[in-house]
Amino acid sequence: MPQRVLLAGSTGLVGGLVAARLAGDDNIDLVSLIRRGSSAPGRAIDYEDLCETPERVLRPIAAEGVDVAISCLGTTIRTAGSQPAMFRVDHDYVLAVAKGAKALGARKFILVTSAGAGGPGFYLQTKGKIEQAVIGLGFEQVDLIRPGFLIGNRNERRMWEAIGQSIFAALTPILPGQLSRYGAIPAETVADAIAKRIADVNPGVTVIDNDGLRRLSGSGR
Repeated sequence: MPQRVLLAGSTGLVGGLVAARLAGDDNIDLVSLIRRGSSAPGRAIDYEDLCETPERVLRPIAAEGVDVAISCLGTTIRTAGSQPAMFRVDHDYVLAVAKGAKALGARKFILVTSAGAGGPGFYLQTKGKIEQAVIGLGFEQVDLIRPGFLIGNRNERRMWEAIGQSIFAALTPILPGQLSRYGAIPAETVADAIAKRIADVNPGVTVIDNDGLRRLSGSGR
Protein backbone atom coordinates (compact mmCIF):
# COMPACT_ATOMS: atom_id res chain seq x y z
CA MET A 1 0.00 0.00 0.00
CA PRO A 2 1.41 3.44 -0.92
CA GLN A 3 2.49 5.77 1.87
CA ARG A 4 0.18 8.76 2.20
CA VAL A 5 2.27 11.92 2.28
CA LEU A 6 0.89 15.33 3.23
CA LEU A 7 3.01 18.11 1.70
CA ALA A 8 2.73 21.79 2.63
CA GLY A 9 4.53 24.38 0.55
CA SER A 10 4.40 22.60 -2.79
CA THR A 11 4.32 25.87 -4.75
CA GLY A 12 7.65 27.08 -3.34
CA LEU A 13 11.20 26.44 -4.50
CA VAL A 14 11.98 23.28 -2.51
CA GLY A 15 8.39 22.14 -2.08
CA GLY A 16 7.70 22.26 -5.81
CA LEU A 17 10.70 20.04 -6.49
CA VAL A 18 9.66 17.62 -3.76
CA ALA A 19 6.13 17.47 -5.18
CA ALA A 20 7.44 16.72 -8.67
CA ARG A 21 9.51 13.82 -7.35
CA LEU A 22 6.74 12.30 -5.25
CA ALA A 23 4.02 12.67 -7.87
CA GLY A 24 5.83 10.17 -10.10
CA ASP A 25 6.39 7.60 -7.33
CA ASP A 26 3.93 4.69 -7.31
CA ASN A 27 4.75 4.09 -3.64
CA ILE A 28 3.48 7.54 -2.64
CA ASP A 29 -0.07 8.85 -2.38
CA LEU A 30 0.57 12.60 -2.41
CA VAL A 31 -1.78 15.17 -0.90
CA SER A 32 -0.70 18.80 -1.36
CA LEU A 33 -1.82 21.64 0.92
CA ILE A 34 -1.99 24.74 -1.27
CA ARG A 35 -3.32 28.27 -1.24
CA ARG A 36 -6.60 29.03 -2.97
CA GLY A 37 -6.05 29.51 -6.69
CA SER A 38 -2.78 27.57 -6.80
CA SER A 39 -2.16 24.15 -8.32
CA ALA A 40 0.16 21.30 -7.40
CA PRO A 41 0.82 17.63 -8.24
CA GLY A 42 -1.31 15.00 -6.52
CA ARG A 43 -4.56 15.69 -4.74
CA ALA A 44 -4.79 19.28 -3.53
CA ILE A 45 -6.43 20.76 -0.43
CA ASP A 46 -6.85 24.49 0.23
CA TYR A 47 -5.13 25.56 3.46
CA GLU A 48 -6.21 29.23 3.59
CA ASP A 49 -8.14 28.64 6.81
CA LEU A 50 -5.86 25.97 8.24
CA CYS A 51 -4.91 27.87 11.41
CA GLU A 52 -8.52 28.63 12.35
CA THR A 53 -10.33 25.47 11.23
CA PRO A 54 -7.84 22.61 10.71
CA GLU A 55 -10.50 19.93 11.12
CA ARG A 56 -12.55 21.34 8.25
CA VAL A 57 -9.55 21.85 5.97
CA LEU A 58 -8.25 18.31 6.54
CA ARG A 59 -11.66 16.63 6.52
CA PRO A 60 -11.30 15.32 2.92
CA ILE A 61 -8.47 13.00 4.01
CA ALA A 62 -9.56 12.32 7.60
CA ALA A 63 -10.83 8.83 6.83
CA GLU A 64 -7.61 7.85 5.05
CA GLY A 65 -5.14 9.30 7.51
CA VAL A 66 -1.54 10.37 6.91
CA ASP A 67 1.73 8.44 7.23
CA VAL A 68 4.29 11.20 6.67
CA ALA A 69 3.95 14.98 6.67
CA ILE A 70 6.41 17.39 5.08
CA SER A 71 6.52 21.15 5.52
CA CYS A 72 8.42 23.23 3.00
CA LEU A 73 6.50 26.36 3.99
CA GLY A 74 8.60 29.46 4.37
CA THR A 75 8.87 33.09 3.41
CA THR A 76 10.92 36.16 4.27
CA ILE A 77 10.09 39.45 5.96
CA ARG A 78 10.63 41.18 2.60
CA THR A 79 8.18 38.91 0.80
CA ALA A 80 5.61 38.73 3.61
CA GLY A 81 5.74 42.47 4.25
CA SER A 82 6.23 42.39 8.01
CA GLN A 83 7.59 40.30 10.86
CA PRO A 84 4.10 39.23 12.05
CA ALA A 85 3.14 38.17 8.52
CA MET A 86 6.32 36.12 8.17
CA PHE A 87 5.77 34.52 11.60
CA ARG A 88 2.27 33.50 10.57
CA VAL A 89 3.61 31.56 7.59
CA ASP A 90 6.83 30.15 9.04
CA HIS A 91 5.44 29.32 12.48
CA ASP A 92 1.65 29.39 12.73
CA TYR A 93 0.87 27.71 9.40
CA VAL A 94 3.59 25.11 9.91
CA LEU A 95 2.38 24.31 13.42
CA ALA A 96 -1.20 23.99 12.17
CA VAL A 97 -0.03 21.52 9.51
CA ALA A 98 1.91 19.54 12.11
CA LYS A 99 -1.01 19.39 14.53
CA GLY A 100 -3.38 18.35 11.76
CA ALA A 101 -1.00 15.66 10.52
CA LYS A 102 -0.52 14.31 14.04
CA ALA A 103 -4.27 14.12 14.54
CA LEU A 104 -4.51 12.15 11.29
CA GLY A 105 -1.99 9.59 12.50
CA ALA A 106 1.29 10.79 10.97
CA ARG A 107 4.30 9.17 12.62
CA LYS A 108 6.96 11.21 10.83
CA PHE A 109 7.30 14.95 10.24
CA ILE A 110 9.94 16.37 7.90
CA LEU A 111 10.44 20.09 8.48
CA VAL A 112 12.49 22.38 6.25
CA THR A 113 13.91 25.23 8.33
CA SER A 114 17.31 26.88 7.91
CA ALA A 115 20.97 26.61 8.79
CA GLY A 116 21.48 28.44 12.07
CA ALA A 117 17.90 27.91 13.24
CA GLY A 118 17.48 29.29 16.75
CA GLY A 119 20.33 31.77 16.30
CA PRO A 120 20.20 35.56 16.56
CA GLY A 121 17.77 37.60 14.51
CA PHE A 122 14.02 37.36 13.98
CA TYR A 123 14.25 34.98 11.02
CA LEU A 124 16.45 32.38 12.74
CA GLN A 125 14.60 32.75 16.03
CA THR A 126 11.35 31.96 14.23
CA LYS A 127 12.91 28.87 12.67
CA GLY A 128 14.12 27.70 16.06
CA LYS A 129 10.71 28.23 17.65
CA ILE A 130 8.87 26.17 15.06
CA GLU A 131 11.44 23.38 15.35
CA GLN A 132 10.83 23.15 19.09
CA ALA A 133 7.06 23.40 18.66
CA VAL A 134 7.00 20.50 16.20
CA ILE A 135 9.28 18.38 18.38
CA GLY A 136 6.93 19.03 21.29
CA LEU A 137 4.00 17.40 19.46
CA GLY A 138 5.50 13.96 20.01
CA PHE A 139 5.96 12.53 16.52
CA GLU A 140 7.84 9.21 16.46
CA GLN A 141 10.33 10.78 14.05
CA VAL A 142 11.16 14.40 13.29
CA ASP A 143 13.67 15.32 10.59
CA LEU A 144 14.88 18.91 10.74
CA ILE A 145 16.15 19.89 7.30
CA ARG A 146 18.55 22.83 7.66
CA PRO A 147 19.85 23.88 4.25
CA GLY A 148 22.16 26.83 3.76
CA PHE A 149 21.65 29.38 0.98
CA LEU A 150 19.28 27.80 -1.55
CA ILE A 151 20.19 27.90 -5.22
CA GLY A 152 17.39 27.52 -7.74
CA ASN A 153 14.81 29.19 -9.93
CA ARG A 154 12.23 30.95 -7.78
CA ASN A 155 8.84 32.06 -9.06
CA GLU A 156 9.58 35.61 -7.89
CA ARG A 157 13.23 36.09 -8.61
CA ARG A 158 14.82 39.51 -8.24
CA MET A 159 18.15 40.73 -9.52
CA TRP A 160 19.66 40.90 -6.02
CA GLU A 161 18.71 37.26 -5.44
CA ALA A 162 20.48 36.19 -8.63
CA ILE A 163 23.58 38.10 -7.58
CA GLY A 164 23.42 36.57 -4.11
CA GLN A 165 23.18 33.07 -5.53
CA SER A 166 26.26 33.63 -7.66
CA ILE A 167 28.27 35.01 -4.73
CA PHE A 168 27.29 32.21 -2.34
CA ALA A 169 27.96 29.53 -4.95
CA ALA A 170 31.46 30.93 -5.47
CA LEU A 171 32.23 31.18 -1.73
CA THR A 172 30.81 27.82 -0.63
CA PRO A 173 33.83 25.64 -1.57
CA ILE A 174 36.16 27.75 0.58
CA LEU A 175 33.98 28.14 3.69
CA PRO A 176 35.87 26.56 6.62
CA GLY A 177 34.51 24.09 9.19
CA GLN A 178 31.14 24.89 10.68
CA LEU A 179 30.63 27.81 8.30
CA SER A 180 30.07 25.32 5.48
CA ARG A 181 26.56 24.71 6.80
CA TYR A 182 25.62 28.22 5.64
CA GLY A 183 27.01 27.72 2.14
CA ALA A 184 25.04 27.43 -1.07
CA ILE A 185 23.19 24.23 -1.88
CA PRO A 186 20.96 23.49 -4.90
CA ALA A 187 17.27 23.19 -4.06
CA GLU A 188 17.24 20.03 -6.17
CA THR A 189 19.76 18.43 -3.80
CA VAL A 190 17.53 19.28 -0.84
CA ALA A 191 14.45 17.88 -2.59
CA ASP A 192 16.24 14.65 -3.50
CA ALA A 193 17.29 14.18 0.12
CA ILE A 194 13.78 14.80 1.43
CA ALA A 195 12.27 12.33 -1.04
CA LYS A 196 14.73 9.65 0.05
CA ARG A 197 14.19 10.40 3.72
CA ILE A 198 10.49 9.51 3.53
CA ALA A 199 11.19 5.78 3.63
CA ASP A 200 13.95 5.97 6.26
CA VAL A 201 13.08 4.84 9.77
CA ASN A 202 15.11 6.75 12.37
CA PRO A 203 13.06 7.37 15.52
CA GLY A 204 13.71 10.57 17.41
CA VAL A 205 14.95 13.93 16.17
CA THR A 206 17.52 14.14 13.38
CA VAL A 207 19.13 17.38 12.21
CA ILE A 208 20.28 17.29 8.59
CA ASP A 209 22.50 20.13 7.35
CA ASN A 210 24.17 20.77 3.99
CA ASP A 211 26.64 17.89 4.31
CA GLY A 212 23.92 15.45 5.34
CA LEU A 213 21.65 16.58 2.51
CA ARG A 214 24.41 16.00 -0.02
CA ARG A 215 25.07 12.52 1.35
CA LEU A 216 21.39 11.59 1.27
CA SER A 217 20.92 12.87 -2.26
CA GLY A 218 24.09 11.22 -3.51
CA SER A 219 25.21 14.59 -4.83
CA GLY A 220 28.55 16.26 -4.35
CA ARG A 221 26.97 19.69 -4.91
